[in-house]
Amino acid sequence: MTQNDKTGVIKCSFCGKTQVEVDRIIYGRGVYICNECVDLCTDILHEENDSIVPQDEEGEILTPRQLKKQLDRFVIGQEYAKKVLSVAVYNHYKRINTPKKLKTRIQKSNILLLGPTGSGKTLLARTLAELLKVPFAIADATALTEAGYVGEDVENILLNLIQAVNYDIDKAEKGIIYIDEIDKIARKSDNPSITRDVSGEGVQQALLKIIEGTVANIPPTGGRKHPHQEYLKLDTSNILFIVGGAFEGIDKIIARRIGQKKLGFGSVKTGTVKEKKLLSEIQPEDLLKFGLIPEFIGRFPVTAYLEELDADDLLRILTEPEDALISQYKELFRIDGIELSFTDEALKEIVKKTSSLKTGARGLRRIIENTMLDIMFNIPDEKDKIKEVIITPGVVTAGEDPVKVIEKKPPVSGKSTNKGA
Repeated sequence: MTQNDKTGVIKCSFCGKTQVEVDRIIYGRGVYICNECVDLCTDILHEENDSIVPQDEEGEILTPRQLKKQLDRFVIGQEYAKKVLSVAVYNHYKRINTPKKLKTRIQKSNILLLGPTGSGKTLLARTLAELLKVPFAIADATALTEAGYVGEDVENILLNLIQAVNYDIDKAEKGIIYIDEIDKIARKSDNPSITRDVSGEGVQQALLKIIEGTVANIPPTGGRKHPHQEYLKLDTSNILFIVGGAFEGIDKIIARRIGQKKLGFGSVKTGTVKEKKLLSEIQPEDLLKFGLIPEFIGRFPVTAYLEELDADDLLRILTEPEDALISQYKELFRIDGIELSFTDEALKEIVKKTSSLKTGARGLRRIIENTMLDIMFNIPDEKDKIKEVIITPGVVTAGEDPVKVIEKKPPVSGKSTNKGA
């Protein structure tokens, strides 16, 4: 914008509006731009960056194979689950990013994850959201109840997503919601209950609409709905829902159906199917028998199973991912100028103690925290003289002191160490 008329009136170089027609005008090296044009430019830039599927350095959309490769950096094992998720997520965001090119309406493919506790269900969902750079929210199904009962409305799940992006509705409508412990809202029996099951079948019914796609009315501050209240409107048609649960006991249901007698995630081979592979035989009828209603099962056409993590997997989880637990603790010590290391045998003892907890990878941090508590309490006061701390097997198993490497200080110049001098 320049003063391009004889009256000396300042005008926007882009739209030509004068300073009295807009709220603010910004000056820069011979040109001016009004606040309205700034807003317009911002919207254009946001539209260009609306692509959700991650891109490589050349701007090409990452394929499912490339997505899985990214997941491999953070999630150990679970090859089948990562492959299923990569394909489903790629197709989902390709569908919502190119709506004008679609000749046929493509339905949303929500995802159901089954696997023992600590196998990585939440980690997979969270890592995907981070890779895709989309809003992400976690909800616990056990806290939900049907509308009208004491507990949390299902719409509050959507509020968590909206709050994650500071109430930007457009961004929230392309996010991912992970609902954990979904198996805990299964029907208590195969037959529909005569009495209300407000934390089971009732919650499944309440979730159906928002999972399939609807414009939901959400109280902006959460809590229960009441008359004369203002609501946030959120279209859930393009929100990807991932639900997960341990589904304890479903292996028995699968085994009965396929004629297996010996049970357990880690059992030896019996018949024609390895017991640890029982979840690979999952069918909708098994979920129905477990207690999910048919309509709920139908909203999750993509099913992925996760296997129980063995000792080798736990050992790799400790050290291999980019954000591995051992690397995190080493970084904490490095901030104090101390090197932290674990012997191979110490790592194996951590894995052994974790395996006894039967909580999968979730137990690793607990064991390390317990092992490192006294060390992390005392070491900061000694950081000026300690160069390295080495964790040995005895530290893990018997609470022994770690090996401390003392930093040798050079002699102070000007002072002689010769007594005869």
